[in-house]
Amino acid sequence: MSFIEYDNRIKEGDTAIIFLGHESMFPVKIQEEGKTQTKYGVIRHSTDLIGKKYGSKVTCSKGGWVYILHPTPELWTLNLPHRTQILYSTDISLITMMLELKPGSIVCESGTGSGSLSHAILRTIAPTGHLYTVEFHQQRAEKAIEEFKEHKVDHLVTVLNQDVCKNGFGVTAIADAVFLDIPSPWEAIEHAKLALKGEGGRICSFSPCIEQVQRTCLALEEHSFTEINTLEILLRVYNVRTISLQIPDLGKGGEDNSGAEFDRGNQSTQDASRASLQQGSVQFKSGVPPREMLRQKKKII
Repeated sequence: MSFIEYDNRIKEGDTAIIFLGHESMFPVKIQEEGKTQTKYGVIRHSTDLIGKKYGSKVTCSKGGWVYILHPTPELWTLNLPHRTQILYSTDISLITMMLELKPGSIVCESGTGSGSLSHAILRTIAPTGHLYTVEFHQQRAEKAIEEFKEHKVDHLVTVLNQDVCKNGFGVTAIADAVFLDIPSPWEAIEHAKLALKGEGGRICSFSPCIEQVQRTCLALEEHSFTEINTLEILLRVYNVRTISLQIPDLGKGGEDNSGAEFDRGNQSTQDASRASLQQGSVQFKSGVPPREMLRQKKKII
């Protein structure tokens, strides 16, 4: 099993997603003698999982059933252990597009955090690209290295445990893109410029506060970056429903007494239209946003 290559069968050592429903799923590491407890009963890895196809419907000991899904970066984002606040697919999709990532891209990232964005980047740049990710916190860096190895993407990523604002990314003039998600991104702009290749490199900084955005924009201008843009993502869900609206009674129109030459055909049309506007109601479809955005954050590209 690999997060960047699909494997049809479940094997020992794989990370699989136990799917109970859209609001209830969790990851599990497959082990020969392993057991997983769910509200529908026990799943025995050796007899119920190993050798089965991903996507299979598995019956638990109490008679209920679950699906076993192959892991993807999107599913991992929804189920990963949170060591920090993470980026979700709405943000990740825009970041990936605006940084123009593709297979073979060289990317620098700080900080690694829980690895949500890192897994999405690795799938995008595989099989010939490389990710250099910097994490200030030692335990988080060690855990990220362990997860990348378990998910069989460690050959595509280098994890550095250091302060990117002081020590940079450990590479010079090779990166196609740089991503920053740190408290003071303006302090890392100089190192980001050193890591980027000579022409055409792109940088993205992700910040929750407009004051961080402003200081980062000023730092980008000081280091001769161009085409600086600030974007805000608002996720809005619309529910379409049918509502009834009353049609107002517009009354009778005034008479035209100049009318020796009044067109009687037009008069008939107007009378028919006036009759249709009598007091009543008509149904319309209306888009109603019951929930505003799920999250607000700023980005600088």
